[in-house]
Amino acid sequence: MTRLRNLSLKAVTTAAAVSALGMVFTGVASADTAYNAGATYRCTFPGIPQQDVGITATLTGPDSIPAGTTVTPTNVGGTATISAAVHSLLTAVGYDGIRGTATVPVTAAGGTVSGPASGLNIPETIYPAGGAITVVISQVASSSIPTYTAPAAAGSDTLSLGTPITAALQFHKASNNTWANWNMSCTPKTTSPAQNLAFSPTFVIT
Repeated sequence: MTRLRNLSLKAVTTAAAVSALGMVFTGVASADTAYNAGATYRCTFPGIPQQDVGITATLTGPDSIPAGTTVTPTNVGGTATISAAVHSLLTAVGYDGIRGTATVPVTAAGGTVSGPASGLNIPETIYPAGGAITVVISQVASSSIPTYTAPAAAGSDTLSLGTPITAALQFHKASNNTWANWNMSCTPKTTSPAQNLAFSPTFVIT
């Protein structure tokens, strides 16, 4: 009976520990929030005039941040959508692929951001003929991700895309299978009313 009792107690203890561990991990998972922003930018390209590019940005952070504390977001990245019309212009001047890295500045209305997100990866891709192009931008091990320090008082804070977004790119020349260096610069397209560059939702400061 003693052995059975001990086994029962161990089983209960193990179950409690597993349950507690599950609650811990559930708590961590539920604390992650995806913050998203998007706008149309005017970007420079080789061989053609400035063009409109739809840029989205995303990052993951806690769903609330204690006042005055510093956190580092994760999963920083986004996309740049090159329209079919711009793709056609690039094809006309002989380019059919891209690779490189992007630098994305972010600002805070109340807190502080330590700098831009840099070294975000744009993987080497040769695009099929025709149609829109979606350029993927993602955080990798070599990326430099800024920290965010919350304001001293509880409330809320808003992050926004900064300007300019830049990229150290290489465009692939189809005719001779070579890569040409290009430093791209993108600034928000002027509209009336002005575009909303803010990430959503806002940061909750506790």
